[in-house]
Amino acid sequence: MEASRAGGLGSQGIAVIQKRKILETAQQTSLTPHVVEKDYVLGWVLAGIYQHESLAKNWIFKGGTCLKKCFFETYRFSEDLDFTLSKPEHLDASFLKHMFSEIVDWVYHQTGIEMPADKQEFKFYENPRGRTSCQGKISYKGPVSPSNALPRIKLDLTADERVVLPPVRVKIFHPYSDTPEDGFEVLAYDYVEVFAEKFRALAERTRPRDLYDVVHLYRNAEARPQPQRFMEVLRAKCEFKGIDVPRLTDLVPHRADLEAGWNHMLRHQLPALPPAEIFWNALPEIFDWLQGAVVQPLPEMPVSAGDMLIRERFVDLGAGGQSRNHIELIRFAAANRLIVELDYRDQQGRHSTREIEAYSLRRSRAGNILLMAVRADSGQPRSYLVNSILGAKATQKSFAPRYPIELTPTSI
Repeated sequence: MEASRAGGLGSQGIAVIQKRKILETAQQTSLTPHVVEKDYVLGWVLAGIYQHESLAKNWIFKGGTCLKKCFFETYRFSEDLDFTLSKPEHLDASFLKHMFSEIVDWVYHQTGIEMPADKQEFKFYENPRGRTSCQGKISYKGPVSPSNALPRIKLDLTADERVVLPPVRVKIFHPYSDTPEDGFEVLAYDYVEVFAEKFRALAERTRPRDLYDVVHLYRNAEARPQPQRFMEVLRAKCEFKGIDVPRLTDLVPHRADLEAGWNHMLRHQLPALPPAEIFWNALPEIFDWLQGAVVQPLPEMPVSAGDMLIRERFVDLGAGGQSRNHIELIRFAAANRLIVELDYRDQQGRHSTREIEAYSLRRSRAGNILLMAVRADSGQPRSYLVNSILGAKATQKSFAPRYPIELTPTSI
């Protein structure tokens, strides 16, 4: 099929990503190439869905992959695509097969990613409310996929959901070399609604990824909603499902199962897995916040006069690709409250390794890019020249922030 025959879809020209780009990103993120490849394919499938005029205004993106692709790039990788459909008639086998035949054809012409028609499945089922939902599976052959057992993307489609806040148009994070100049735009849940759904999911099923998501979202103080507004959305979501607003005591009986599944569910999605206990112990503060408790702000980190905070996603670090790799891993560790093992060369050329808490990037008056951190052993603030960092490793040791963590790019 010619690209122009994919009804309702645009054309951007073919841009085949090279295998080495997947491998480079895997090295950069300390994840397996197959996890990175799936993230890459997810981005292009989203692009295909939202290039299609029949779906672009009627499919609302949500869930963990929405958090990763739309709101927080420094986040756990995810594997599924979840949508609320504003048109229930789209939950039809022939309609979905027709739509995805056009979508995968368009994606192939843009990227060379193969998604065989005979490897697509759409299974319909009744949800607990007696309404029809659909689980789809799309197999793909990407740059590093094995030919004998194709990996799959899972689609969760439902029209049985109350959308409380108006959906938003956002550009997705797709940090690969074949991204069009204008990027990819999707229709997604408002951030507050995604957060509320995650909280509701934690009450309904108490899975490790729900605990990880809720705590991670709460920790991002810059994007944290007002508790009153959040509770209004959460109550509406729970009321629609016929459940009570969750309380901490409701979760306690599930703690053992949650911790038992922590490693299996999350390890492959993260460069380093934080201990489950640290996330569980964060819950009392979150429930206090829901009840209106005032969260005291952290003091500002002491910095030199004239140093400028850097929040841009892509910044010239002045030392090539390796420094960028190190900073990306440090960003992940900071977002997850993990101590970093830093290999460093000082101004006298001496190499040393030290454990640090990472807080921000700054540009000094002299034009140097500095990593602002605290020595984990002494608690003393330190600054490190980024172009003198030789290596970085996220440990499994956690820390309680002494200052605001300002390493992750602003995105909300």
